[in-house]
Amino acid sequence: MNPETADSLPITEQDNLKTSNLSSLSLPEVVRLMNDEDMLVASAISLVLPEVVRAVEGIVSRLRDGGRLFYIGTGTSGRLGVLDAAECPPTFGVSPELVQAVIAGGYEACHRAVEASEDNAKAGIDDLLARGFTPRDVLVGIAASGSTPYTVGAVGFARGLGAFTIAITCAPQSPITNVAEVCIVPVVGPEVVAGSTRLKAGTAQKMVLNMLSTATMVKLGYVTGNRMTNLLPRNAKLRARSLRIFSAETGSGEAAAHAALESAGGDLRTALVMDKTGRSRAESEAALARAGGILEQAVKLLQGS
Repeated sequence: MNPETADSLPITEQDNLKTSNLSSLSLPEVVRLMNDEDMLVASAISLVLPEVVRAVEGIVSRLRDGGRLFYIGTGTSGRLGVLDAAECPPTFGVSPELVQAVIAGGYEACHRAVEASEDNAKAGIDDLLARGFTPRDVLVGIAASGSTPYTVGAVGFARGLGAFTIAITCAPQSPITNVAEVCIVPVVGPEVVAGSTRLKAGTAQKMVLNMLSTATMVKLGYVTGNRMTNLLPRNAKLRARSLRIFSAETGSGEAAAHAALESAGGDLRTALVMDKTGRSRAESEAALARAGGILEQAVKLLQGS
């Protein structure tokens, strides 16, 4: 079999002519060149915003109907999915079950490369089934080259099951774009170090994931204005942020905000519902539980009762 030609390689694997002499450059030249290349990422994403909107609309619809959001990937792509999923509960106060990440090789692959596992298409399907994946759910397949068997196989299976499927890749017309319902393909070009997709491709994937999760949570009601009114204050920094948010939302001074949070057991959501409705902590907690943790809905439930 003839070796692959440059034109037949995914664009993420091709040589970058602008960085061909990278190893002979001075350090300032290396970092400047990397910065120049990174500037291409946001521009590439700006061209695929309509697809991002379609993806968020589909995610919101499924989650409102009781579905869950899953990310799946291998290597850097998988680790980016794990990162985004892990940040949703503390930021938006949602259950860890709502946004989940599946990575080839399991969570050990987050800190130790287990790259051989990406070649097994059936393994991706098995890992989804082990999580109880259903037709009501959403699967986002993350694959820089768009050809990883583990991820492509899982996305194809999920779509056949009736789930809503999204692909994030930097390689147009790659295998994953043939199986996903919505394809988000920011074309960032060849990498500074040829084939090292943890660079521009990884940055693009992270930026798109930021949009998917954040815009979804905004539309589901887990953000008020631009404030994280559903955050879980589990450390000193977040407790201080909760005080600031409560003060900004209610016009309270620091002492009053501190007292309100104390009376709510330190829970910002509960404190805000109590303040907006004049109800007790128990009533506010019950309303939040009925509203799925959505502040505005909890307030409406109590105001209508």
